[in-house]
Amino acid sequence: MSNPLKKLAGQTAIYGLGSILPRIINYLFSLALTFIFKIPADLASNTLFYACISFVNIIFTYGMETSFFYFSSKTDEKDKVYSTALISIFASTLTLSLVLCLFSQNLAELMDYPENRNYVIWCVLIVATDTLMALPFAKLRINNNAKRFAFLKVINVTVYLLVSIFYLVFSKNAYENGEDSFLAHCYDPQVGVGYAFLAQLVANIFSMLLLAKEYTGFAYVFDKELWKQLIKYAWPLLFLGLAGMINETFDRIILDYLLPADIAKTELGIYGACYKIAILMTIFITAFRYAAEPFFFNQAADKNSKKVYALVMKYFVIFCSFLFLGTMMNIDLVQMVIYKDYRSGIAVAPILLIANLFLGVYFNLSIWYKLTGQTRYGAIVTIIGAIITLAINFAFIGKYSYMACAWATLAAYGSMMVISYFLGQKHYPVKYNLRSMLFFFFAALGFYFISLTYNSLSNIVIKLILNNLFVILFAWLFYKLEFSNLKNIKNQLQS
Repeated sequence: MSNPLKKLAGQTAIYGLGSILPRIINYLFSLALTFIFKIPADLASNTLFYACISFVNIIFTYGMETSFFYFSSKTDEKDKVYSTALISIFASTLTLSLVLCLFSQNLAELMDYPENRNYVIWCVLIVATDTLMALPFAKLRINNNAKRFAFLKVINVTVYLLVSIFYLVFSKNAYENGEDSFLAHCYDPQVGVGYAFLAQLVANIFSMLLLAKEYTGFAYVFDKELWKQLIKYAWPLLFLGLAGMINETFDRIILDYLLPADIAKTELGIYGACYKIAILMTIFITAFRYAAEPFFFNQAADKNSKKVYALVMKYFVIFCSFLFLGTMMNIDLVQMVIYKDYRSGIAVAPILLIANLFLGVYFNLSIWYKLTGQTRYGAIVTIIGAIITLAINFAFIGKYSYMACAWATLAAYGSMMVISYFLGQKHYPVKYNLRSMLFFFFAALGFYFISLTYNSLSNIVIKLILNNLFVILFAWLFYKLEFSNLKNIKNQLQS
């Protein structure tokens, strides 16, 4: 019997190339924008519009990606499932895009950027192209075609970077230096950071051309009865996704409206930049999700599936705890990736790192309602999280600004994790090793709190050495307590 965890790790590594590497590059470039646009208020539109893109993306895809995974794993007529889902996505994307573009000026005014209607149009087209690529990428994932997936993702971020650098570095510098050249004439200060949106749209269009093979090679058939089943499974995921996106991005949308006008855009720019300090945790969880969702569905029929899920959860929590500790023990270096005027918000980093760890645990736990088809429970849990997010944000943003956003995110994800655990144990019990997971999580948290006792040390070198001794100690504890178990996983799964 092959080791399923080894397979998952291999798939995660390859998806890491396709999702982690591009996201790292993308995140690093977004952090570099803080040096290109040194006034936090100038980056507020980037933070706000990307938050909206994430939110609208959920509406455009309406859970069809996960529905495609579920029904493809239940039938041999995979092409019919793919075709029906793809036709549905094409029709809805065209309709929604036309409506949003028609009201683009009204939306620009609503978002307090009346002079940048083009921002709205570009963002709508980004969402549209993202949506049209969602099922082709899902097909690559379910067919374990991770290498092609990775290649296309790398190409996408490469094009995005090249176009962004052309406008925001070369053209912008030429314009600001007063040159009378082609480069200088390519830059419009009114567009400013909006060139990042244009670059993403160009990259998406290029990626769609490379995905042409995934839109052909099968008969386009729309099965009305199958479509009804797809929608029945997917609609709770739409509400789940919307509620989830409220937890993930809505704070950046309402922050601009709940703070006084004279500080709102500055605070939004700072929070948006510091939010990205949680980059390693976010990126690892993203890569894990790309690999894990099809893996969990494909593993479901195996007699040892629950043992696999428990082992995956344990090592997921341990690794995320290590990422939390490694990031916070080196936060003095990590914060250097953003311009100094943005660093006042660095206190959100540990809160958001733990919040994202909880989100990753919740994703692992959520497999029970996806496998059993009880997606309504996922929607209920995530809606509860969204209510917590909104309640804390509306109650405390006015007084505590973006710190309220960070604590709201932690409270929401923590609540979702706990509720999903108890529901899962009732409907689809999995024997998780809670003792091991809690030990490593609280070890990482404890080491971090100890480091705060000497945080005022003026010698940063000594502080970093002391901090990283804790990182080494954490790794040593893992070696002593868990490494031997890794060697016996195959025997555990065969028993």
